[in-house]
Amino acid sequence: MSAPVSNAAFDTSARAATLSLLARAPGARLATLLPDLPPFDWLRRPEVGAVMVRGRMGAGGGAPFNLGEMTVTRCALRLADGRVGHAAVQGCDKGHATRVAVIDALMQGEEEEAARIETAVLAPLRAEEATRRRIRAEKAAATKVEFFTLVRGED
Repeated sequence: MSAPVSNAAFDTSARAATLSLLARAPGARLATLLPDLPPFDWLRRPEVGAVMVRGRMGAGGGAPFNLGEMTVTRCALRLADGRVGHAAVQGCDKGHATRVAVIDALMQGEEEEAARIETAVLAPLRAEEATRRRIRAEKAAATKVEFFTLVRGED
C-alpha cells in the first residue's frame, strides 16, 4: 500500500465544515450525488449508538445541562491508497455515514480530486442548504409581529 496523499489546502477547519455540511445533508441526496463508491476497507464498520447532547443557558456561559440523547451512526474507513475517512451522522442511516466517510477520505487527496468532489457534491449541497434556510427565514419573517408603544399625556 502506498503512503497517503496529503492535500495541504484541506485544513482542519475546512474539514470540520465539510463534515458538518455532509452530516446535515439528507442521506438520499448524498446517495444521488455520489452513487458509486471507490473500493475501501473498514477500520470501523458503521455502528449506531447514542450520544448525550449538552447545552448551556444564556450566551453559552451558563452552567451545562444534559438536554437529552441523540441517535448517531459513526464509521471509519481506508481507501485503497491509504487515505482515511471518518463520519458521524445523526440517525441510523449506515449508508449516509459510509458516504460521508468516503467523501472525507477523497477530500484529502490531490487538489484535482478535491475540486471534483467540491463541484459535484459539496457545492450543490451548500446551495440547497442555503435555499432551505432562506425559505425557513422567509416563513419566520411572515409571522413577525411588530410591537410599539404610544406615549400618552406628554405636555
